[in-house]
Amino acid sequence: MQEKTAASALASVRVDTATTDFLNLHEIVAKARQNLNQNHWDYVVGGAETETTLRRNRMALDSIAFRPRVLRDVSKVDASVERFGRRLRLPVMLAPVGSLECFHPEAAAEVVRGAHAFGVAHMLSSVTDPGLEKVAQAAPDALRIFQLYVRGDDAFVDDHVERAIANGYAAFCFTVDTAHYSRRERDLAKRYQTAGRRRVEARSFQMALDWRTVKRIKDRFKIPLVIKGIATAEDAKIAVEHGCDWIYVSNHGGRQLDHGRGSLDVLPEVVDTVAGRAKIMVDGGINRGTDVVKAIASGADLVGMGRMQCYALAAAGQAGVVRMLELLEDEVQRCLGLLGAASMGELGRTYLHAGAPVVTAPHVLSAFPLLKIEDWRY
Repeated sequence: MQEKTAASALASVRVDTATTDFLNLHEIVAKARQNLNQNHWDYVVGGAETETTLRRNRMALDSIAFRPRVLRDVSKVDASVERFGRRLRLPVMLAPVGSLECFHPEAAAEVVRGAHAFGVAHMLSSVTDPGLEKVAQAAPDALRIFQLYVRGDDAFVDDHVERAIANGYAAFCFTVDTAHYSRRERDLAKRYQTAGRRRVEARSFQMALDWRTVKRIKDRFKIPLVIKGIATAEDAKIAVEHGCDWIYVSNHGGRQLDHGRGSLDVLPEVVDTVAGRAKIMVDGGINRGTDVVKAIASGADLVGMGRMQCYALAAAGQAGVVRMLELLEDEVQRCLGLLGAASMGELGRTYLHAGAPVVTAPHVLSAFPLLKIEDWRY
């Protein structure tokens, strides 16, 4: 027993030491690639079919240039925000990702501990380990949101809402862009299935999900409701009319409908349509501090990060998640200061210029041009 304890302590020291070696976000990505087998790597970096939507997420971000202002007092820059009645160090949420057990044995429990230790929000996917209750136990004081894929009838949905409320989740989320499971061709070509892919029984319930369920949940339960997968102004309008508290602009990281628009291309029309009647989340290709700033300046209230949390988790577990967020915070603060903004609240579209030339060919890792990925089969 003493030998096991000593070994565990040594492993902890090694992880903590390793995180101090990460001086750039791309170094975390490189470590994740080193730690992951090809199946798990392809799962995290891949998209649907031709991966066009995935690339357009990056193109949408990269085609936005900044319009910095000067001679403003930015001696103190505060990147924190208040969301769900809580102060967050960054307007960031670690987005729901299925099968996190591919990247670390503690899966979502390890992620939520990292999110809480740093001070950002966490959204738990219903198709990752270790489940709703155990993730709540792992970080009871964290800002936690629960996301559901519908795999049963009304009683199934109600049970999950009630359990989320009982376990202190701040909001409940339906993902609505997965009525049919996409063709993830990186996985299909290798005949590889994650646990999440195998959890497709009763998918007919997700296929049949419609606005009636949204209305029923809003009428019956007193918990903020998030609708994830909004990709048009038309659906954002319907969501607001149904009383949804948060509109989550997302194309599932380019992993569902191929040939869709990039999330940052969709965001402005949703912001204009919602017109302050609901809060707005967005994800899709968000990897850098500048990406976060662009999303907030475009009108988002909270920015989701999916793949970056997977890289960080695979690189060094909870410590990796915290270090990733520390580096992200440094990028965000420097970006704000150089834009002439001392806080997130000062941002707006006047700081942005749309339609700038894209200088790096967009792909899932194009936010990290210093990575040497020639032999990665990315």
